[in-house]
Amino acid sequence: MKKNTISGERIKFLREINNFTQKNIAVFLGVDQSLIARVEKDERALSSDLAERLASLFGVRVSAFEEGSNEMPLTFAFRASDLNEKDMATISDINRIALNCRLLASLLDKEGNADENR
Repeated sequence: MKKNTISGERIKFLREINNFTQKNIAVFLGVDQSLIARVEKDERALSSDLAERLASLFGVRVSAFEEGSNEMPLTFAFRASDLNEKDMATISDINRIALNCRLLASLLDKEGNADENR
């Protein structure tokens, strides 16, 4: 059985870089704030669904939660003194679109390089 490779410390780091609180994250994911605190202390694991949603919110792939990852989140400038659940869902959607664009661009680049080598 594969050990959980998600690092609570890494999740906390990404949360802080994005200026989110544990409460923001808990409201967005629809869980209790204590779960987020326990995840960050490596006392609890996130389900794959919650990990995917959190990755979208942070603008990273789920693999960015792994210990030793150096993937940094997408960054967009926005100003808000208090984020609500709808704001966070919008940020997540924008990040998911940007991540998909990045993936498509890398796939097209690989395809272009393969054509040049023929």
